[in-house]
Amino acid sequence: MPTEIERKFLVTGDFKSHTIKKYTIRQGYLSSVPERSVRIRIKDNHAYLTIKGKSSADGTTRFEWEKEITLTDAQQLLTLCEKGIIEKARFIIPASNNLLFEVDEFYGENEGLVVAEIELPNKDLRFDKPEWLGKEITGDPRYYNAALSRHPFLLWMK
Repeated sequence: MPTEIERKFLVTGDFKSHTIKKYTIRQGYLSSVPERSVRIRIKDNHAYLTIKGKSSADGTTRFEWEKEITLTDAQQLLTLCEKGIIEKARFIIPASNNLLFEVDEFYGENEGLVVAEIELPNKDLRFDKPEWLGKEITGDPRYYNAALSRHPFLLWMK
């Protein structure tokens, strides 16, 4: 079974000058229960169906399966998704150990939220933390995209 190992952080500084690639992402959830999420994502001109399992107790590890689908299929499936489509820009930034940070700048109902993720080959791998990286939020379910689709960031202040 494919497993994803990642850590998440809030972004507090200027990261954009380090960007090597940028994508526009629009995604929705056919299912967003804690035990599993089924996501439809359009990333620029490519589309994907992704299934993720429940996170480990510390939030770093979970099952992930992804398959590329046609753009037409993704657009049709987005119409079936639960309320709360996520819109964001993703910035790819090199990290130590030949890894990459994926920094998501959210729009719409999640405007103002900027989150960095780094996918690791193993849980214990150390990496350098750039100055723009803020508080670690790994394992905080409020910051999962599926949770943000149901309870957007802008509503947290109310």
